[in-house]
Amino acid sequence: MTDIFPSWPLFSAFLLASFVLAMTPGPGVLYIVTRSLVQGRQSGLVSVVGVALGNLGNALAASVGLAALFAVSSLAFSVVKYAGALYLVYLGVQMLRPSAIENLVAMPAATSLTRVFRDGFVVALLNPKTTVFFAAFLPQFLSPDAPPMFQSIALGSLFVAIAALTDSAYALAAGAVAPALRGSVARRMGRRLGGGLFIGLGVFTALAESRAGK
Repeated sequence: MTDIFPSWPLFSAFLLASFVLAMTPGPGVLYIVTRSLVQGRQSGLVSVVGVALGNLGNALAASVGLAALFAVSSLAFSVVKYAGALYLVYLGVQMLRPSAIENLVAMPAATSLTRVFRDGFVVALLNPKTTVFFAAFLPQFLSPDAPPMFQSIALGSLFVAIAALTDSAYALAAGAVAPALRGSVARRMGRRLGGGLFIGLGVFTALAESRAGK
């Protein structure tokens, strides 16, 4: 099992880099914070699980070579990128609708949390730059003495676990101030802010350069 991970100096560098990168806000963190602010701590933590599984899917995809497909096919990259951008815009539009948040209390709790989980999973999964990130980041810490696929899966899973911990901290912090948004006026403001952020992020993602190095 120890052969899967690099030597301690390199492994410690991986842990430090993973922590710093996981703390850097991105689409997943924005989704988690917005859900926590608008719907509370429980929804925020459920969204953490969805985002983590989406990130894990990207890590596995990178391990089996999907990132290589994105590197040689701009069409494949663009299709997934624009699908993710459109889904973010869709989430924003849904959040701007009064029934999406203001009628939340009347919705069955299980269905609501299931949707929160699903949306977080899709937001994270439909972000091809995460797959490309894993493909570029993980090889720096691989040892030539062990199968690269198993190493990349192990390190990718560890990165996802670290990100889940930092995302949980974001969710708990945002959830702590969520009660202030329970008033009708504050709730409408939070809903509009969250919807605007999702739409803006979707547009930014669609217009951003599709290649690293920009």
